[in-house]
Amino acid sequence: MEEVVETTRTVYGQSCVTTGLVLGKFAPFHKGHQLLVDTARKLCDRLYVLIYDSRDVTDIPLYIRANWIRTLYPDVIVIEGWGAPSESGHDPDVMQLQEDYIRRVIPEPITYFFSSEWYGEHVSRALGATNVVVDEDRDEVPISGTRVRKNPHETKDFLDPYVYKDHVERVVLLGAESTGKSTLAKALAEHFLTAHVPEHGRDFWALHHDEGGRLTSEQLIELICEHEANEDEASLSAEQYLFVDTNAITTCYYDLFYHGSIHPELLKHARLATDRYQHWFVLDTDIPFEQDGTREDMAHREAMQKAILEHLKVLGVHYTLLTGSVEERIGQVKTALKMG
Repeated sequence: MEEVVETTRTVYGQSCVTTGLVLGKFAPFHKGHQLLVDTARKLCDRLYVLIYDSRDVTDIPLYIRANWIRTLYPDVIVIEGWGAPSESGHDPDVMQLQEDYIRRVIPEPITYFFSSEWYGEHVSRALGATNVVVDEDRDEVPISGTRVRKNPHETKDFLDPYVYKDHVERVVLLGAESTGKSTLAKALAEHFLTAHVPEHGRDFWALHHDEGGRLTSEQLIELICEHEANEDEASLSAEQYLFVDTNAITTCYYDLFYHGSIHPELLKHARLATDRYQHWFVLDTDIPFEQDGTREDMAHREAMQKAILEHLKVLGVHYTLLTGSVEERIGQVKTALKMG
């Protein structure tokens, strides 16, 4: 990398702000990219990061990739390149197309252009910027986006935990009361050496229920928000899979059970759950019903199970029904995850 010393320059006796630009797909944003951004931040007063949509390369949405950078580097100005050209390469027309786009979306002149790629020379020339090449041969951080995409779990050491969490596959366990969800979620986490998220509803209910044993719709919304926050926190320490006991579909059921209708906000959480979880399992009612003093009865268990299955049907969710003992159910989960 060529020497660049000052951040704020002096031109004709006046202070001049230095600006920098980093661009890429960041699919995903790995530690090689972080080296690029860290280098740029040291050398610039103001840094822009332009991130391309690149749907042909990654399934991870642009807004998630942009949020990685905004979260890890709150001082950086992130520009989401929704309309960026998909063409790339050495063809002069393609290079011109890219240069025109970059000039159009960057709001001010750029002092330094940072990259570790061949295009640094022509982009910096088009911007009238100094070309700063960082770790071009990947000696300092020996990783590439292609390698991470092939197996993010084997290369997770090159990902910040905040980035890796979005590569963790969330596995949700649904089912009526007393179908073994809590036991299975913990057993699966132990088997796969990862984290699990216990049901939050029981503890929340114990603290907030009224004299009739009910929660308000507003409390149920608070409950599911806290439950999902617990998931997000647990995903930071998960390995490949995160096993989750219950989700918003169950919360919707209790709103219907308590009040005869489902609050729109809870329905929204249930709809969004179709993207939140990559694997869905429903535990069958083929194990003995255990009354712990807080549950209804077996008839209610069957009604609840029917309601959950109907909601999944409405949402178009594909799920696997788990039957038998804990060991048998673990085996069924393993088979389904391998197939998925």
